[in-house]
Amino acid sequence: MSDQQTIAEKIPPHAQLIQMSQAFVISRTVYAAAKLGLAEHLASGPKNASELADAMKLHTPSLYRLMRTLASLGILTEIGERRFALTRLGEALKIEAPGSARSAVLYAGSPWAQSGWDHLVYSIETGKTGFEKANGMPLYDYLAEHPEAASLFSEMMVGNHGQETAAIAAAYDFSAFVTIADVGGGTGNLLAAILNEHSGPCGILFDRPHVVTGASALLAERGVIGRVTIQGGDFFKSLPAGADAYILSHIIHGWNDDQSLVILRRLRDVMKRAVRLLIVEMVLTSGDGPHPGKLRDMVMLSQSGGQERTATEYEALLRNAGLRLCRVIETASNSSILEAAVA
Repeated sequence: MSDQQTIAEKIPPHAQLIQMSQAFVISRTVYAAAKLGLAEHLASGPKNASELADAMKLHTPSLYRLMRTLASLGILTEIGERRFALTRLGEALKIEAPGSARSAVLYAGSPWAQSGWDHLVYSIETGKTGFEKANGMPLYDYLAEHPEAASLFSEMMVGNHGQETAAIAAAYDFSAFVTIADVGGGTGNLLAAILNEHSGPCGILFDRPHVVTGASALLAERGVIGRVTIQGGDFFKSLPAGADAYILSHIIHGWNDDQSLVILRRLRDVMKRAVRLLIVEMVLTSGDGPHPGKLRDMVMLSQSGGQERTATEYEALLRNAGLRLCRVIETASNSSILEAAVA
């Protein structure tokens, strides 16, 4: 039994439920710190609220209360009376800090992203997304029309899956391929990790035009720009041919079964028999046990209309698309690689 389970058992059930219901207080507090750029203002050293309030155009007593609360969460630490400094956790909230945590926090807390959660009950009642009810259009259409939000989404994805890319690159022998196409690959974070781990293959990065605009800079920074062809397009309409491996990393979970089948059948049309499809997703476990994908499934329900799936559900989806599931490969992350081929 874990320490967390032991602690939970000592808390009465009603208190546990109340704690769960109030978890938003922490997330909104951290969002406020990120939105205000507090970590940047403390980057040069400890300061008190009075020193910061004028420059940040904030109410001094309220800023102090925020800083005191952040210290209780381990993001700041109080040095002397009412002077606060960044902790190691707080350093990760800076703009250029590795892991893109600030972008993930800003995305999660943005009013337009949060608005979908206001309609979660509606999503459960209808199967439709709360995001579209709140914003008048599906999530991915919204991102296409709002470049700043799209950029934040791409940065958030890098942060959310930053530690995962190395695990994916190490868990599978990508050196067997000549050309690897990352379909819906964003700005190339995973593809860059794979090409850095395996020196032989070249890559095709394929995503919507407004998404891949930021890819060149990331691929150049990772030292693989010369090995990647960047293509803009829509995977519901067409896909690049000629690759001997196709990757769908956290793509299928963003769509319902009918939409996912369109994507998979498009891939089936360009795949020769020896080609492999590698789907990177959190594969849900059975039973009552905790799994990060089970909470992520609520995100899919309220935001994009997609869903997390079990291995059995993925196998059925692939079969309906004319593909077969070869094996499921666990990695050193929360995600697995589902290897598929033409049936």
